[in-house]
Amino acid sequence: MRQGATLTDLAEKINANPAALVTVLFHLGEMATATQSLDEDTFALLGAELGYNVQIVSPEDEDRELLESFDIDLEPDEDDANLVPRPPVVTVMGHVDHGKTKLLDAIRSTDVVAGEAGGITQSIGAYQVRVNLNDEKRPITFIDTPGHEAFTAMRARGAEVTDIAILVVAADDGVMPQTVEALNHAQAANVPIVVAVNKIDKEGANPDKIRGQLTEYGLVPEEYGGDTMFVDISAKQRLHIDELLEAVLLTADAALDLRANPDIDARGVTIEAKLDKGRGAVSTILVERGTLRVGDPIVAGSAYGRVRAMFNEHGENLTEAGPARPALVLGLTNVPSAGDSFIVAPDDRTARQIADKREAAERAALLAKRRKRVSLENLTDVLKEGKVDTLNLILKGDSSGAVEALEDSLLKIDVGDEVALRVIHRGVGAITQNDVNLATVDSAVIIGFNVRPAERVSEIADREGVDMKFYSVIYNAIEDVEAAMKGMLKPIYEEVDLGAAEIRQIFRSSKFGSIAGSIVRSGIIKRGAKARLVRDGVVINGDLSIETLRREKDDVTEVREGYECGINLGFKDITEGDVIETWETREKPRD
Repeated sequence: MRQGATLTDLAEKINANPAALVTVLFHLGEMATATQSLDEDTFALLGAELGYNVQIVSPEDEDRELLESFDIDLEPDEDDANLVPRPPVVTVMGHVDHGKTKLLDAIRSTDVVAGEAGGITQSIGAYQVRVNLNDEKRPITFIDTPGHEAFTAMRARGAEVTDIAILVVAADDGVMPQTVEALNHAQAANVPIVVAVNKIDKEGANPDKIRGQLTEYGLVPEEYGGDTMFVDISAKQRLHIDELLEAVLLTADAALDLRANPDIDARGVTIEAKLDKGRGAVSTILVERGTLRVGDPIVAGSAYGRVRAMFNEHGENLTEAGPARPALVLGLTNVPSAGDSFIVAPDDRTARQIADKREAAERAALLAKRRKRVSLENLTDVLKEGKVDTLNLILKGDSSGAVEALEDSLLKIDVGDEVALRVIHRGVGAITQNDVNLATVDSAVIIGFNVRPAERVSEIADREGVDMKFYSVIYNAIEDVEAAMKGMLKPIYEEVDLGAAEIRQIFRSSKFGSIAGSIVRSGIIKRGAKARLVRDGVVINGDLSIETLRREKDDVTEVREGYECGINLGFKDITEGDVIETWETREKPRD
């Protein structure tokens, strides 16, 4: 069965009545309609009862079947004679503070550091540089993926198209958890690693210590008899950058057979995609084989269109892009996800049909995942709704890669069984009225990453009581959501002055003690309010309260400015001329 299949789909396969399957499922304690998308566990339960082994096809296999139905073969046999050398594709990985962006800046020789929020790369780019090796100019393609462990989704996707990883480690800091995590990703993808020991110009730099530390993780330097190239650099001072790039080419030549056929229809991967106000969907793609040309009909994930224009990393027009060439593509109908593969389709009609079928499959799979499992055992609780501790989120961001990374990080938050987290919708672009409507229905919080609400949406959100949070650094969003789930976002309280009264006369009462005959000088005096007694500007007692409040002979709840009243503080040491200040604590709204 495909992902997100329904009972009707199963009924067709086993020649059964869908209504009968609904009944069987009901007796097994699960409620579903015949046309509702179900998850793998539910099908396994039903299959076991009926004597069938129900297997859900992986998304990759499902997509392969779909393309084969259009006579598109994803892995055709290539004649060796048609293969020509292509540039290596390199990803720079490393700890967030170890100079990854500075190194990319040094390699690209353009300033991309200034625009970053919180020192973190916020979107994936790709570009090509030419390196002189043995009097030959050779290109290297760089993919720029965020380098922190929170961005597993983007990095794992990036590693799939990566030939070589440059691991940046600061010589004055050493191997950090994020360094190990990046290293593990590269090794898991069987990607050769070149180590850039950065910040060698800083005091306390110890490149030999880095070599020793990384040896423990299986990266043995050539000078120690291993096969990993280590290059000492300073990204800031632009030291030894050429040597590093040469090491990349030497590693590629020694360990990899980098060839592709440029004479077939293009295939490749979407590195990043975003919605541009003037140009529509803008996608950074990397051609893996074949040649992409302006005018080609393409499909990327569930987006399709004709390549209207292509640009290189300098904003210059391209007419074609060959293997390992990154390019900015215009012309897609909507924004694909980072990591979506793209193919050139035979014609526009086929491109649209493939995209539509993919979108339907994605929607069905999402519905199966999103379905609230209403079983007979918990039906009462679910109907009460109050007892379901689920934090529903809607994620909107400026690029698909960032949204995906944010979702991936959020879904990893684990605070036990008492609280669950559900991403009910995610998308690229401004927060819209539809997002607010969905949040209203599902009691969701909207998280905006580098995006703002569209016109009048803030008013609607305020009116509906929908909480919208905005971030420009992913870490902050993750921390806040985790804190909210752990109940750690304790309210912040502030002291708010209510009013002040001056004591004019003191009455002694055997029943009530000292009564302060007072006049309210400002604000309002409330019975039960917290109070402090001030004498000549000095607080005599700051932990009092208005125990009784009388006007004439009547007990009252409050007395306003300009009126006289009798106040009992439950405190004897009061003098004429003292000032009674009242206050209360109120929850302070967070920024």
